[in-house]
Amino acid sequence: MVRKFALQARQVVDASDFAKELNPEQLAVATAPGGPMLVVAGAGSGKTRALIYRLSYLLRAGVDPSRVMLVTFTNRAAREMLQRAELIAPDKTRHVWGGTFHHIANRLLRQHGRAIGISPDFTILDREDAADLLKSCVTEAGIVIEKRRFPQKKVLTEISSFVQNTLEPLDKVLAKRFPMFLQNCEELRQVLTCYARRKRERQLLDYDDMLAAWHVLLTQGDAVREQLAAHFLHVLVDEYQDTNALQGAIVDILAGTHRNLCVVGDDSQSIYSFRGATFENIIGFRKRYPDAREYRLETNYRSTPEILELANASIAVNTRRLPKELRAVRPSGLRPAVTACYDGAAQARFIAEYALHLLDQGRKLGDIAVLYRSHWNSMEIQLEFKRRNIPFHIRGGLRFFEQAHIKDVLAYLRLARNPRDELAWLRVLQLIPKVGGGLAQRVWDHLSGSSEPLQEAARPETAALLPRPAQPFYQAFAATLAEIASLHSPADMIDAVMTKSYGNYLESHYDHSSLRKEDIKGLTTFSAQYNEVDPFLAEVALASEFAGENVVTGPEEQEFVVLSTVHQAKGLEWPVVFIPWLADGRFPTDFCINTREDEEEERRLFHVAVTRAKDELYLSVPQFLRSRGNAMIMMKPSRFLMELQGELTERMDLEEGLPPAMVGEAPEQQALPEPETDA
Repeated sequence: MVRKFALQARQVVDASDFAKELNPEQLAVATAPGGPMLVVAGAGSGKTRALIYRLSYLLRAGVDPSRVMLVTFTNRAAREMLQRAELIAPDKTRHVWGGTFHHIANRLLRQHGRAIGISPDFTILDREDAADLLKSCVTEAGIVIEKRRFPQKKVLTEISSFVQNTLEPLDKVLAKRFPMFLQNCEELRQVLTCYARRKRERQLLDYDDMLAAWHVLLTQGDAVREQLAAHFLHVLVDEYQDTNALQGAIVDILAGTHRNLCVVGDDSQSIYSFRGATFENIIGFRKRYPDAREYRLETNYRSTPEILELANASIAVNTRRLPKELRAVRPSGLRPAVTACYDGAAQARFIAEYALHLLDQGRKLGDIAVLYRSHWNSMEIQLEFKRRNIPFHIRGGLRFFEQAHIKDVLAYLRLARNPRDELAWLRVLQLIPKVGGGLAQRVWDHLSGSSEPLQEAARPETAALLPRPAQPFYQAFAATLAEIASLHSPADMIDAVMTKSYGNYLESHYDHSSLRKEDIKGLTTFSAQYNEVDPFLAEVALASEFAGENVVTGPEEQEFVVLSTVHQAKGLEWPVVFIPWLADGRFPTDFCINTREDEEEERRLFHVAVTRAKDELYLSVPQFLRSRGNAMIMMKPSRFLMELQGELTERMDLEEGLPPAMVGEAPEQQALPEPETDA
C-alpha cells in the first residue's frame, strides 16, 4: 500500500508544482513516501509550511481526509494549518482529525469511551473544580493537616498531573519533583485513589484524564485499539520535542498498524521538562523506528549568518543531540556583541540606554526584546525602563512585583516597618490556616486599637481570637513578625520570612514552587544593595505604582519593548534581542548544572534565546553581584559564552557606547523562497 501511495502521489506533485513554493528540504518532507519519518526542523526553517504542504500532498494524493490525524499543541495552530492547507487542496480538509491531543481525545472518548466505562456525556472538570474535588478527598481520607505540612489543592493537582502524564508511579514522581512530600506518599496515594473513584462514579474527567483515558482505551480495549490504528492511515505530529511520555505512547500505538507517522520537531528546542515533556521521545525516535527516514530543515530564513554561527557552535557542545547545521539565507550582518557590565544595575542601564540609541537609529519599540532565564532577572530592567519612561510589556505574566508570592513576602516587611499597614495585615493573616477574610478583619480591628500593634499581636489574648486549630500557626507567625522587626537588612528579613514561615507555605500552596522560590531568591539578591528596609520598600512601591498604570499611553497599536522569559518567547522573533545575566548561576541557573541532562537543557534554552534574534544580538555579563553588607562577589561568565570561539562574538565597549562594526561583505547566496519562519 505504501508503494502504491508513493506512485500516485508523485503524479500529483508533478501536476501541482510544489517545487515553486518550497525549498528542496521542505519539498522532500512534503512529498516523502509513506512510512515513519522524523523531520528535524531547526529554528526559523519554515517547518509549519513544510507540514502544511505535507498534509496537502496527502490529500491531493487521494488519502481520505477522515483517515488523517494532525496533532498540534494549540487548537489555533491546527485551525490555521488546516485553513492554509485548504487553499492548496480545496474541499479536502473538512474531515481531517486536527487539533490538540486533548481536543482529539475528547472526540474519541465521546465515541468509544463506553469500552472502558466512560459515558459519552461525561463532564470535563476545569482546573479549579479538579482542585476542589481533590481537597474534599483529603477530608474523606481522614487526613488531619492542621499540625503539619501537607500539599494544598493546587499542589495536589500538580502531583496528580505529573503522575498521569509521565507514566511514572507516585513515589518516583514525588522523589523527583516533590521531595518535600515524599514522607506523605501513602496518604497521597489514598487521596489520589479517592479522587479517581469519585471521578469515575460521577463520570468526570479532568484535563489530564483526557490523555490518560485515551491511553487506557488504546491499551486495554483490544477491539478499539485495532479499529483506531487501522482507521488512521497517516498521523502527523507538530512540535514533537514537547510531547510527554503519555503523548508519545499514544502516537506510537495509533501509528502501529500503517506506520505512516510523520513527527516534526527540533531537539535543540526541547525546553519544557519542568512541564513533563520528555526529551527521549524525539532523541530516541530512531530506536523505536529503525527504518524511519530522517529529514532535516536547516535553511534558516530568520537570522543573519553571524547569529546562526553562534547558535550552531553553542548547541554543538551538547552530547545528546540530532546533528544539524543552521544555514542562513540572509546576508551578513553584525556579530553578536558581548557586553561586560559592572553589576545588575549597570546592566539595566546599558539595556535601557542602548534601546533608546536603537530608537534614535530608526528602530521601533516593537523591534526590541529582552529575553531572560528567570522572571526575577527582569527586576532591575523593569525599574530602569520605568525611570526612563520606556514603554514595555511583560509577555505571558505579571510584572515581577505584582506576583502573589512576591507581594506576600513584601507584606511581612511592610508590617515590620509600619505596624498600622491594614492591607499588609489582612494579606498575611490570611496566609494562616483556617483564617479567612472575615477573621483577618476581626484580628486587625483588635490590633488597630492598640498603640503598639506588633506587641499586641504577640499577646495570648490576640491568639485567642482565632479558632484553636489555627492558634499554633498564628503564634509562629507572630514570632516571625517580631524577629524580622528587629532586623535592619531587607535581605536578612526576607531570609527570616522564608525560613521561619513562608517557605513551607509556598511549597504546600503553590504549584511550581521551585520557580517561585527562585523569584524570592532573586528578590533577596536585589534587596542586598539596600542596608535599610525603607529605601528598598520605597523602590518597590514606585515599581508597583508604575505597574498599576497604563504604561503604553496613546493608541492601542502603540508599540513597546517586550520583556520575556525564554520559555515564553519560544516560537517568536525580533530584529533585536538582548540576553542579560549571562553568568554561571544565573544563566545557566545554579540548580540546573548538577547533571548533564539539566545542563544540556539549559544550553538548549540558550539556543532558543539566541535564535529569536533576526538582526542584532546583545549578550550582557554582569561582573559583580552585590551581597549582604554591600560586599561585591565576582561572577564567572556563563559557560555558554566561555565555550565559544572569540571570532563568533565582538566585545562591546560601554565607554564608547558604539555598536559593533559590520563584519565582511554579504556573501552571494542561492535565491530561495521565503516562507514564514517557525520556532
